[in-house]
Amino acid sequence: MGSSLKRLAEEAEEAKKRSEEEKAAAKERAAQRQLLAIEELVQSERNYLRMLQVSTVTIRSNLKKLQPPPANLDSMFLYIEDVIDVSSRLLSLLDQKQVQPGDPSFLETLCDSFLSLSSDIEEAYKEYLANYNNVTVLENSYKQKEALWNDIVKVIKTSAPEVNATSLSFFMVMPVQRIARYPLLLQTIQKHTDPTHPAYSLLEQTAHTAITLNCRINEYKRFREVADKYKKTENLTIKDKINRLNSHSIAKKTARLSQQIKHETGIAPKLVDEEFDALEGFFYVLEHGILELLENVEMYLHHLQRFLSCKTEEFDLDMDGEKAPICYKEITTALRQWILPTFEKRMRTLIHKPLCALRDLLVGPRNLIRKRLDKLLDYEVIEAKSNLSYDEQAVANTYRTINTLLLNELPRFNGLALQMIWSMLGTFSCLHKDLTSDMEQLFQSFAQQLPHSSLNPSAFWEWAESEVLEGARRLQTLCHSVEETLNAPVVQPLSPSSRHRLKQLTDKHGSGKIYQVTTAVVGSRDLDLNLVKGELVAIISETDSRGDKRRWLVDAGGRRGYAPASKLVRYHQPAEDPPPSPHLALPDGIMGIRRHSYTPESQPLRVMPVPCLQVFAAYDFTARGNHEVTVRSGEPVRVLEPHDKKGNPEWSLVEARGGQRGYVPSNYLAVMPMGTGPFGTAQPYC
Repeated sequence: MGSSLKRLAEEAEEAKKRSEEEKAAAKERAAQRQLLAIEELVQSERNYLRMLQVSTVTIRSNLKKLQPPPANLDSMFLYIEDVIDVSSRLLSLLDQKQVQPGDPSFLETLCDSFLSLSSDIEEAYKEYLANYNNVTVLENSYKQKEALWNDIVKVIKTSAPEVNATSLSFFMVMPVQRIARYPLLLQTIQKHTDPTHPAYSLLEQTAHTAITLNCRINEYKRFREVADKYKKTENLTIKDKINRLNSHSIAKKTARLSQQIKHETGIAPKLVDEEFDALEGFFYVLEHGILELLENVEMYLHHLQRFLSCKTEEFDLDMDGEKAPICYKEITTALRQWILPTFEKRMRTLIHKPLCALRDLLVGPRNLIRKRLDKLLDYEVIEAKSNLSYDEQAVANTYRTINTLLLNELPRFNGLALQMIWSMLGTFSCLHKDLTSDMEQLFQSFAQQLPHSSLNPSAFWEWAESEVLEGARRLQTLCHSVEETLNAPVVQPLSPSSRHRLKQLTDKHGSGKIYQVTTAVVGSRDLDLNLVKGELVAIISETDSRGDKRRWLVDAGGRRGYAPASKLVRYHQPAEDPPPSPHLALPDGIMGIRRHSYTPESQPLRVMPVPCLQVFAAYDFTARGNHEVTVRSGEPVRVLEPHDKKGNPEWSLVEARGGQRGYVPSNYLAVMPMGTGPFGTAQPYC
């Protein structure tokens, strides 16, 4: 009995001893595995950094030496410098502590270093991963050109022979793989670390941070992909839009329209998001302000350019000996050749160019806001459903993604855009201060040579104001005079047949209803009239039978029909006839035969040598048919017959410049002695 108990005690002791040895061995193995995992993380980080430096420095520089170098090569390596920087900083923090991976304090150093750089790691990697799709697209474009791709592969193999890489993506994908590997390596270290280790809680926090980093980076990448997809503006032709139509798209657009109608009619409530509505309203206010400011700046530069193009100083105005005009000319020359061109260049560089860039940036948020409305209408249709299909779940996720993206990014965009506007307005003010300073310096150099320079400031500004106002008054008077002259109705004399129609229409409809055709009218619809230029009509109704005010019902002297209102103008009868020609009748001794524009073989006039007279047009006259001729006031003419073919003296057959013949009103001609007319080279009528 005693020996049995002793044997049992010995076996228990041996089992306990074996258990302790196994625990110690397991602990040793865990420590070894922990050490290997730590060394793997550190060593793989060093190798990873070395390969990135090889691709960024060696391969990139060698690719630039190709003739010609690959297009958009720099965009292939976009954001990789930030990844290299954060990786080198992580290794630098580990090396600064001068502890080895086997040291118990190394794990704490590793966790502290990673946590301190976690925000920088996230910023560097999220931009690189969001741009990685562009890297693959660019590499595929290189592969389309066989000769170029063969040169690229050759450069890669010679620059990094130890890795046997055959494409740029071999290096470019490394950051994508590395950020996903951090949680795995840290979890492996945590798995083989004793929970009683002093740095265990810190290690657990570091592993959780690495997982969170990956989640946020993936979410950011997804947001960027959605934004890049929907913020693009597609310029589709009608044919392209028709080709895109299918049953699914038609059903989707129909559902959106139906939901929109329900909102407008109050049948279905609209999903309200006050935070987004405020951001959207501010964005549209900001957009309107940017576009208005850009339009004003462009108009400002346009007027400045037109002012610079009018180089009055280049004209010789015979100002020798006149000091004040010469000083003004020197000032104008300096303004146009130095001060204002420099100001214009700075305006375009510091104001106009940034405004154009800001205007282009508005396209992305605007498209996303519009797309959010479409997705919101889709989301409202399925919101009340308890079970969503795969496609419906995708619709809901897309709406939430766009909405979250806008709520996160639109405030930043609005703030930065507003800051840029204030900055540009401040720059605009500074540019004008500099312009004022330059102009003041220029004028001071000529101040003593200009009149009124001795006046005190108040008297000078009073004089300047009075001169400017007087000049503005004279200019306004001139503008009114020119405007009245240009807008004055042109009254054409009427032929006998037109006079008969005018009397007929006036007696029937009244003078206020008489209109004249400005251009020939060719009827294209039922009841439309064909009218020639200058023809007189009377207005019966200023609308057609359907109420269209663009077609008027007119009376053309017996014919009634429709004519376009845009080709009719009120006929203004002259208040008084032009002054009669004092000596239009042929003087005594002047003989001639009857001639007109349709008898080419006519005998020349036999004239007396004295007195020598000249005939010229006293008023402008525009021909309205082939039997008439156009003359301008002051133009010399030759009178072939002082009457028309029926002997009517109200019309005269004349020959104008260029040999053109035709009838003009007799009271539009004047006869004066040679040398007293408006043209010294007038054709004598003698």
